[in-house]
Parts: sequence; structure tokens; C-alpha cells
Amino acid sequence: MNTLEYIEQHKERFLKELFELLKQPSISADPKFTKDVRKTAEMVKDNLINIGIEKSQLYETDGHPIVYGEKIIDEKLPTILIYGHYDVQPPDPLDLWESEPFNPVVRDGKIYARGACDDKGQFFMHVKAAEIMIKTNTLPCNIKFMIEGEEEVGSENLESFVKNNKNLLTADIILISDTGIIANDTPSITTGLRGLSYVEVEVTGPNRDLHSGLYGGAVANPINILCKMISSLHDENNHITIPGFYENVEIISRQERDLMAQAPFNLDKYKEELNISDVYGEDSYTTMERNSIRPTLDVNGIWGGYTGEGAKTVIASKAFAKISMRLVPNQKSDEITRLFQSHFESIAPSGVTVKVTPHHGGEAYVSPTNEKGYLAASKAMQDSFGKEPIPVRSGGSIPIVALFEKELGLKSILMGFGLDSDAIHSPNEHYGLFNFFKGIETIPLFFKYFSK
Repeated sequence: MNTLEYIEQHKERFLKELFELLKQPSISADPKFTKDVRKTAEMVKDNLINIGIEKSQLYETDGHPIVYGEKIIDEKLPTILIYGHYDVQPPDPLDLWESEPFNPVVRDGKIYARGACDDKGQFFMHVKAAEIMIKTNTLPCNIKFMIEGEEEVGSENLESFVKNNKNLLTADIILISDTGIIANDTPSITTGLRGLSYVEVEVTGPNRDLHSGLYGGAVANPINILCKMISSLHDENNHITIPGFYENVEIISRQERDLMAQAPFNLDKYKEELNISDVYGEDSYTTMERNSIRPTLDVNGIWGGYTGEGAKTVIASKAFAKISMRLVPNQKSDEITRLFQSHFESIAPSGVTVKVTPHHGGEAYVSPTNEKGYLAASKAMQDSFGKEPIPVRSGGSIPIVALFEKELGLKSILMGFGLDSDAIHSPNEHYGLFNFFKGIETIPLFFKYFSK
């Protein structure tokens, strides 16, 4: 029985098993869901054992557990290490979901649920692809799985696990599906990721909330001040104003930019899908360049004062914001965080105090297109899609990819099957049935070509 026949025969079971994972609210950022996160880890472990990855177990960390499993058929053969994550983003705002985020449903050929694409649906493709290879006796090399539960909070404990288990994680390549393709008829392989610096800022004014009539105009309003400070972080050309921010930014040649421009992109369709009248961003760069090869600074959340029903006329004592900066090669997350903190504190006017709390971060990553791993992925996708994939750089961040190269000396192949329109991190996240099954079809081909 070949791969396509196996998929056809077991596709309903594959979906049923995936849905059981999607029903679990494995939200790593919220301690209220710690038991659910652990239950999901146990389910992932059981799935690996059930397909024939007998040596599967949970490795405890200071946070959520890591699921590890392996099947070594011959020490002389290559080893492929699969990485993924079973934790998900919070589903808020719930009122914007058309169906319950943890009750997966299929509409218009797509699976709707939190984690459907990021990353349960994608890492589960590897579990089912491994099942096919094991059950049909076509597994051509050794396989290892490392599925973590803290990717959405910065993989806080993965670094120590990797450093302490280098022998366990010995491999020849790391294969990751946590990225996407350009379109279902235009396959692509991600060859670059942006880094990340994530901070929280707090602006404090008076020692308590004040009556805005009695004190308005006489006391610094932390919310007003915070908005002005954030606004000053970009100039009229949407260039980030933090001194030293661009000092080490990788300069992309005109030739490479022209190659990137060959990837299919319809600006009108892009605006239509987002329901926006125009795009917005750094001067002198295209939309596809802005969201891939240029660094950014965005406010991810801002709050303070009274936000309940009706009116309450107060000047808040405090105002807060969460800010993320996407970084490009040669920018170091620790240095960018330091530059941000120094600058943000320096622009605070008298009358308020500022506190900057760094959260997680990670480095940018670029994968070469002339090495064995990429060539195997390209050939696999060419076989399954019927056309050669396009190498692209992604605007997203997977901070641990740079960590893997530093600590394990391994390159990562980012062979994802999601679409930009899958609404990851947003209400109504979904993942196409086509993409799920196309991934299961393609992964064994990667194993085949990488093992040759």
C-alpha cells in the first residue's frame, strides 16, 4: 500500500485523532490551563506510542513538559529530528469566533479551531506520516520527535533541555512544519525567519486614580503620555526612531530583492482579504519586503484606566503596553531590548516614571538553499505539488531555530503547509483539509530523498 492509498483508507481516523488534540485548551500562557497543557502532552506521547514510536516519554521542565520519542532502525542511517509544539495561543476575543475555538468543525474544506494550523495540525502531519512509513515498512531512516509545550511563550525551558540532552537529540537535520506556503497551487519553502524582542512597558503617574475634573490638565496622564511615547517610536516614513536600532540590519542586495519579487503576490487581493483600503509601512519597501526582510516595532496590547460599561471620569495612575519587535539577521535580541529600554526611559517626561520588563526573544535565521536538507524538501514538494517550490523569507519568528543551530550544530528545514489566510493567533483560526493531507503526503517523500 502506498502513501496516498493509506491516507485515503485512514483519513477519517486521522481527522478524528487530530480533533481530539484540538479540543484540548493547551494555552501555555495562562496558568489556569496547566492541567490541560499536561493532558495534551500525554495525548501526544500516547499518539507516538500508538504509531510505533515505542520509546516515547515526557521530559519534565520548570514549566510544561516536552514530549520526546524516537525510532532508531539502524545507527548507520541518517536521523531526522521532528520539532513542533502542542501549546496554543489564547483564543480571545471569543466573541469574534464563528464557532467555539476548542470544538473543531469543518467548514468550506477547512478545520476551524485554535491550534488547527499553529501548530497542532502541522506537527500532527508528521505523526501520521511516520505512522504510514512505519506501518508500510517504508521508513528509510531513523526518526526522532521533540514536541514542546511552551513555544507560544518563548520556549522558556527548551534551551536548557537542548543543552542538557545533546546526545539524545543527535541527528542530521531538523524538520519543522510551523510555517506556510504561498498558495495551494504555489508551493514554497521558508528559508528565513525574523528574530524577536518582546517587552512590556508601564508608565506611572499619580499614586492613585484621580478625578479628571479636579486634576485634569494639572497632572500628567499616564495614558496620554504612553500614547505620545509610543507614537514617537516611528517617524513620518515609518522608520523606527530608537538610536542604534538599524546599526546591524542585514542589507539585502537589489538582485535578491528582485528574486523575492518574482513570488506571486496580488496587492488588491491582499487588501481585500484584510478589508483594508491601503497598505501601510516603512517607506521605500514593498509589502512583501516590509513583512519579511525589514525589522518592525508593533504594539500588541495597550490598557489602563476605566474600560467598563458607561463612563467613569478618571485619570489613571498607570498605563501599560506590550510591544514586540521583529528582527532581521545580524540584529541581536538582547541588544535590541537594551536599546529599546534605554530609549524608552530617556523619552519619558517629568511627572511620570517608566518601567520596561523584557519578556522572551530570539534570533533571526537564514537557511541555505544549496544543502542536502533544502534540496530534499524541494524535490519532495515538487513530487507532491507537481511544481518546484519557491524559496521565501517569512516575517514570523521561531526563536528556537537559531538555538538548534548554535547548540546542536543542526540546520532546520522549514517545510510548512499553512496559508497566510489561516488566521493563526486570531479568531477563526483554520487549516485546510487539502493542506493537512498534502503535508502527510509530502513528508515521507522528504524522508526518502534525504536518506538517499
